[in-house]
Amino acid sequence: MKATVVNRFVLNPSVELLPDIKICPFANHDFIMNRSLPDSDIIDQYFQSRFSPNRFFYTINGRAAIGLALHQLNLNREDVVAILTTSGNSYISHCVTDEIEKFCGWSRKIDKNTRVILVNHEFGFPFEEIADMRKYNLPIIEDCAHSFFSTDQQGLIGKVGDFVIYSFPKIFPVQTGGLLVSKNSISATAEYICDDNIIRLMKNVLSYHIQMKDEIIEKRINNHRYLEKILQPFGVDTRFELKPGIVPGVFLFRSAMSENDLQKLKLHFYSHGVQCSVFYGEESFFLPVHQALDEQDFLYFLEVMKSFIKQANS
Repeated sequence: MKATVVNRFVLNPSVELLPDIKICPFANHDFIMNRSLPDSDIIDQYFQSRFSPNRFFYTINGRAAIGLALHQLNLNREDVVAILTTSGNSYISHCVTDEIEKFCGWSRKIDKNTRVILVNHEFGFPFEEIADMRKYNLPIIEDCAHSFFSTDQQGLIGKVGDFVIYSFPKIFPVQTGGLLVSKNSISATAEYICDDNIIRLMKNVLSYHIQMKDEIIEKRINNHRYLEKILQPFGVDTRFELKPGIVPGVFLFRSAMSENDLQKLKLHFYSHGVQCSVFYGEESFFLPVHQALDEQDFLYFLEVMKSFIKQANS
């Protein structure tokens, strides 16, 4: 298909000339900026204040943080981790299940074989029954990969779990990094210990950006609201309500399209340089809303959506 210009946006460009809009906020210019940031441990002070008296441990990524949490629990192959999510959708990322399978099995329900409960606060939206999980008297891991800044009305996100994991690239413009927060001391084998240079870089980046915490939160919320407004004419319905305290990781919406059509929509957005995905297991889809984006980016999303619907109807 030939390139065209619509509303001063180039649609159907050559593949080597695509924009690069990711789900995470990292962009090419951050590659150099992060290298130039001064050494700073401000983020350590922030974590000590936020998580005390709990311990925290830097990991190479969020997946490693899950593995390190499971490593603390001395699980057997016959043990089972019950995975619960905000949506209750059947889909679970392989990043989570592959890590669990290194230790034991997993299930989507709590039963007599359950030895650990893993709660995923999906895309920044809280699993609202988190407090009820205490009644099982089992270790709880909270997956807050997309929920670094989110809170619920009770202020319980990240407070109930024996372990809480975070993934920095989902929130900050950094290429690597995760965190495990634990109510008890953390014992790490060599595979979970980060290189000092990686820790130094992630500390510098997080120390710089945590000082703009309020701006990051406000931008993500405003971006979500704006994208919801401009996509509403296409029958878009947000999957979760954006309640006070929630800081969205993505713009997740239901659609009247079938899952097959949503898969085509995914390919169409990718062909225009926009990372996105179908929320498999239901007729939902998600787009980026991070703090590095603004209204012009979302007007581009709008034109890409229009072009897909035009092609589908032709």
